[in-house]
Amino acid sequence: MSGHSKWNNIKRKKEKTDSQKAKVFTKIGREIAVCVRESGGDPNTNGKLRDLIAKAKANNVPNDNIDRIIKKASSAGEGDNYETLFYEGYGPSGVAVIVETLTDNRNRTAGDLRHYFDKFGGNLGQTGCVSFMFAQKGVIVIENTGIAEDKIMDDCFEAGASDYHYDEDAIEIITEPNELRQVRDALEGMGYSFASCEVEYIPSTLTTLEDEDAIRKMRLLLEHLEDNDDVQNVWHNWDEPEEEDED
Repeated sequence: MSGHSKWNNIKRKKEKTDSQKAKVFTKIGREIAVCVRESGGDPNTNGKLRDLIAKAKANNVPNDNIDRIIKKASSAGEGDNYETLFYEGYGPSGVAVIVETLTDNRNRTAGDLRHYFDKFGGNLGQTGCVSFMFAQKGVIVIENTGIAEDKIMDDCFEAGASDYHYDEDAIEIITEPNELRQVRDALEGMGYSFASCEVEYIPSTLTTLEDEDAIRKMRLLLEHLEDNDDVQNVWHNWDEPEEEDED
């Protein structure tokens, strides 16, 4: 999983239509609201909220929107009972898929996800059926605007990162999950800004799809999962080919 492919995913998300961007804003807003209700609205004392604010800004959520969500969640009662649930399954040709959801109705969410997997040539499995193929890592992505590799290498290791991947378009910095926040803060103090900064599931091996129908179905499965209001993140071990830019 290179920084280049990760950067392509980020660019693709940033290039979505206005309606799709609104959906992204809504999903991040829900995460922020739940976090505020659980642990308070001060990012100085609520580290997870600070992380989510950084995520919101990386996804171009306006500051006014972020402030409004925090204020509303801080003054509201308990509100909806959302819970984070993970689902695991296989896509076409055995591609491993992990889906993170934030839902107030687990029956609805499980039904939707099962329908997507069945429709596009896969199957939803039991907890643990594919997660052993992934490792949790903190992943920070920085757009490469001409940063010298020697400099980023020195800064990464000084900040406490465990590894990095340098690409002409983007730099991917790897940390242990519990060290992501301190590494990000250290790099932020050095003047870096981030395209993405999250704990992610990194596959230990990748699956290549040769069959065009399987590739089509896998893309449709990912599109439907990412478009679902309850789905927050999707990880997989498909060695996804880059789509050529249209002129």
